[in-house]
Amino acid sequence: MLSESGYRCRGVSTAFDALIHLNASPESVLMVSSELPDMSLIEVVEKSKHLNPHSALIAIVDYQQHDLASEAMRAGASDYLLTPYQPMQLMDLLQRVTTVRSSSTDLIASSWRSQQVLQLAHRAAKTDATVLITGESGTGKEVLAQYVHQHSQRSEGPFVAINCAAIPETMLEAVLFGHVKGAFTGATAAQAGKFEEANGGTLLLDEIGEIPLAVQAKLLRVLQEREVERLGSHKSIALDVRIIAATNVNLQEAVSQRLFRQDLYYRLDVLPLQWPPLRERKEDVLPLAKHFIAKYNQGCTETCRLSAEAENSLLAYDWVGNIRELENTIQRALVMRHSTWITSQDLMLPTCDSTNSITLTSTSNSQQSHQACYQSGLKDSKKQAENQFILDTLAKFNGRRNLTAEALGITTRALRYKIAAMREQGINVDAVSHYSYSAA
Repeated sequence: MLSESGYRCRGVSTAFDALIHLNASPESVLMVSSELPDMSLIEVVEKSKHLNPHSALIAIVDYQQHDLASEAMRAGASDYLLTPYQPMQLMDLLQRVTTVRSSSTDLIASSWRSQQVLQLAHRAAKTDATVLITGESGTGKEVLAQYVHQHSQRSEGPFVAINCAAIPETMLEAVLFGHVKGAFTGATAAQAGKFEEANGGTLLLDEIGEIPLAVQAKLLRVLQEREVERLGSHKSIALDVRIIAATNVNLQEAVSQRLFRQDLYYRLDVLPLQWPPLRERKEDVLPLAKHFIAKYNQGCTETCRLSAEAENSLLAYDWVGNIRELENTIQRALVMRHSTWITSQDLMLPTCDSTNSITLTSTSNSQQSHQACYQSGLKDSKKQAENQFILDTLAKFNGRRNLTAEALGITTRALRYKIAAMREQGINVDAVSHYSYSAA
């Protein structure tokens, strides 16, 4: 059946033979039965990923072995198929796998973890269910949301993205739901909200964890009723919108701290996608770096390349700022280079023991602060400057969060999340009056 459909197939009876063939044909899609004589399914998955991280693997398990299928996915399988299955199920699955593997123009994903996320995203795209994308800042959550939209039946419709953390609390409701003329001071004309703008397409609610509780209640109603009322109006407008939410906040913890509504969380967490940080998918680093070189070197007659030393430096770095930090690094290197080759020195990657780096110190306990800097990898000077500014403002207002948030121009919720992130990095926020930045 597969041969007649245009696939070149080879059947083997042992896992050993399959791995030998995979080594010789790196572009293969490996379909592995759970009933093999020489290895367990999980062993095959792990060995295949070690042998060739770019390969796709489909686990074939009995319908009663759901736990084994889940374990195979955690080990690195691209997808699974439960037996007995219909021929069309196999064909659809292979089409999804090959589509994801050939979609490099949409999103660069070379590591098996990235490929696995794209495989799940491709599945999610075929439905209209709400998707919740989680991951650290800078991992590319909006790019993944665009990938879901582009591979969905709504791809011809609009893709509207809104950063909920960037909108003041007093304006967020009007931006989301729209308003009529005279609804509030300054509303000189009626305005459609983001939900209306996204009708027939996809709406991305980025930084969903920053939405105030009062707006969360109204958002929940809109998601449940599939209709929206503009501020100042009692007329309902029907919606046909696919919702994708994204956040770098642990919403489950936010629910337990009563910072996020539990019912809204369950409404959003229908199809969860977790985008791993760049340090956990190092196979993506060099392809992304080369992509950014091509992107920012357009129009130049010279072709820039990474030296072997520069490639090693990129792979050894932790990338606390993820893809965004990598992109900025490549931009800087293209400016600093002295030839067509980008060297390790051109990258100017900071380290805690560099004379040019900035280290967070504490007069009360400088040794612990230096250790925290080394362990948490606070290598991005911009982020450190932001942390110091928050600490200085906290000290100015004697630790009062509401006054500090007002002075910083952010919400108290956003300030709490930033403080929690600083504590995770090893910064003693409670001793704000003792912190200062000094050259290492």
